[in-house]
Amino acid sequence: MNLTAKKVATDNIEPSDPTNKVIIRKYCRKDREALRTICADTGFLGKPIDPVFEDRELFADFLTRYYTDIEPESAFVCEMNGKVVGYLIGCCKPRWKFWYHLLYDPLLFFKACYRYFFKPYNAATKKYIQWVLTRGWRETPPAPKDCPHFHINLLESVKSPTTTRRLIDSFLAYLVSKGHRKVYGQIVVFGDRRKPALFRRFGFEVINCMEVTKYKEHYPSKIFLFTVVKDLEKRPLLYSK
Repeated sequence: MNLTAKKVATDNIEPSDPTNKVIIRKYCRKDREALRTICADTGFLGKPIDPVFEDRELFADFLTRYYTDIEPESAFVCEMNGKVVGYLIGCCKPRWKFWYHLLYDPLLFFKACYRYFFKPYNAATKKYIQWVLTRGWRETPPAPKDCPHFHINLLESVKSPTTTRRLIDSFLAYLVSKGHRKVYGQIVVFGDRRKPALFRRFGFEVINCMEVTKYKEHYPSKIFLFTVVKDLEKRPLLYSK
């Protein structure tokens, strides 16, 4: 699937327009391409990944394929005017995900190696792959074992506290209905965004953080990856007490 020229159209989306109704719903198969495109369009700190890593197909495969193809029942999308403009992909079966990556990641590795030498990739993409192979695993903080987790991405044009809350709360309610007691996320923090106090306000506990250097040549300030955990028995929703 070629994602290079396929970006979600947002020119006519105005979040402040009350006639534009945001719908949060469960993911379905027809959403797959839009979700993958959003993943690539927001992969570089909310902006398109292309200046850092040119292979949008491989990027989306690594970050979304398990969630859309193996555990689609745990995914939600944000829709406006009939277009998917954001998503939350979750995992309630961490052991399935472990085995999936153990079996599937070697294929991605060989694809990347072949394209690295024979496509060939540009210099920025090659540096990104070098980072993944030599530093990526060292710059990923430990995560709780056997615990559900999630990733969330929204196009800039529709980001708002209300939409984010509705999307996350839909997933949290789903987890509670399945009997899960905790959930974690690994959140990128840079600049003045997403301070630890914000996580605590929403009932998440920061358990660790680590500096991430993969964007060092593309972004002037330090970037961190925080692991946050929420006790669903105490606070099942973002704003619940």
